[in-house]
Amino acid sequence: MTTSTVLVADDDAGIRTVIGQALERAGYQVRITSNAATLWRWISDGQGDVVITDVVMPDENGLDLIPRIRKIRPELRVIVMSAQSTLLTAVKATERGAFEYLPKPFDLNELIAVVRRALEVPRQPPRSAAEDGNEPEEKLPLIGRSPAMQEIYRTLARLMVTDLTVLINGESGTGKELVARALHDYGKRRAGPFVAINMAAIPRELIESELFGHEKGAFTGATHRSAGRFEQAEGGTLFLDEIGDMPPEAQTRLLRVLQEGEYTTVGGRTAIRANVRIVAATHHDLRQLIGQGMFREDLYFRLNVVPIRLPPLRERTLDIPELVRHFMGRAATEGLPPKILDVAAMERLKAYRWPGNVRELENLVRRLAALYSEEVIGVEVVEAELADVSPATPEPEADGLGHSVERHLRTYFSAHGDTLPAPGLFDRVLREVEKPLITLTLEATRGNQIRAAEILGLNRNTLRKKIRELNIPVVRGGGR
Repeated sequence: MTTSTVLVADDDAGIRTVIGQALERAGYQVRITSNAATLWRWISDGQGDVVITDVVMPDENGLDLIPRIRKIRPELRVIVMSAQSTLLTAVKATERGAFEYLPKPFDLNELIAVVRRALEVPRQPPRSAAEDGNEPEEKLPLIGRSPAMQEIYRTLARLMVTDLTVLINGESGTGKELVARALHDYGKRRAGPFVAINMAAIPRELIESELFGHEKGAFTGATHRSAGRFEQAEGGTLFLDEIGDMPPEAQTRLLRVLQEGEYTTVGGRTAIRANVRIVAATHHDLRQLIGQGMFREDLYFRLNVVPIRLPPLRERTLDIPELVRHFMGRAATEGLPPKILDVAAMERLKAYRWPGNVRELENLVRRLAALYSEEVIGVEVVEAELADVSPATPEPEADGLGHSVERHLRTYFSAHGDTLPAPGLFDRVLREVEKPLITLTLEATRGNQIRAAEILGLNRNTLRKKIRELNIPVVRGGGR
């Protein structure tokens, strides 16, 4: 059997040596160079079965070689490695037709596995968007070079050329909408609209109309036809944020769209074809909601085609200095004086738990830039700011239910960067309070709804209605 030859280009002698030895131990022939010119001469001469190239080399950017390689040898697989470990680098590598992108440092076993796949996978390279002249704009939609973020970049880069449905899971403030926008802005549908809708911010009775639109006269107040978000997102991407808060009736209609590719407006009779990419996001554990009867299992599997988990900031503290510099730079462009943090202050930020994640960090940085005159922010200032946003220990006399709820809401708004509740939040908070209260009461009465209604001070029919609306499991055995 003929031994495959791997061409390696990197300007770092140590990396060249390590990669060359690993490939030779794996049974491959290896040719190594420190520059793009020699690599291009080998390729032009028909040498090599796989190429491994760095991005930054003394004479040419390795990414610029890929379109030229594809023109003369479209079957030749190119693996890109780079210490410039950003989403933009990963996207550019994929856009220009790289077989795989590996951020440095990488595991040598992973490199060998990628080389093996490059030699085994059928060679039908797709036409890249860069060849059509659609270069991505020079900007960084996501910040961070930690291993957790590198894996996300690689996943996103692979998804750019697809229309697969994506489900993003992550705590509030981790950047779920930024990921959704990156999928759109660098993907096949970037020429179309990006439309976002937050399920938690819209009253339950309006969600179906907001999603699918309505006809004139469909309900009281519907004085004219209105386009829904599906229609507004035609040809682009529809981002369904906080999908776990979608009411059951809307879940059923969304499932039909994902199954059949069509929908009807509220009050309409004619089916409309849906030409959108669906990206959904949630901070909930949807499997837990399924177990509670609050989310459809079949809808979950339709949405969870490609799952992406965004790590909380406490799991990627290596990214905090870069995030701080980014947010300080953004504040400076908005007219705030430039600031930096000293080493101790930065270490304190790394040690903090960040319940509000990246959004909370951004809010903190903006406060530091706006409220303090010193150019170098010390650890004492950071300590004071973090103490101000930490929930205080309640006084015994002020520890009633109302004060507990108030403290919780203040902490929630602070962590999410809000000074006022979001539209629709009043109804959402009421539902979240009502549901556990009714559930606990039913448990205490062993499912006896008559007794539960008396305890709660509700009419029995009102209680039944709330049980249906809130999807509260009914415990049998205590009488109705």
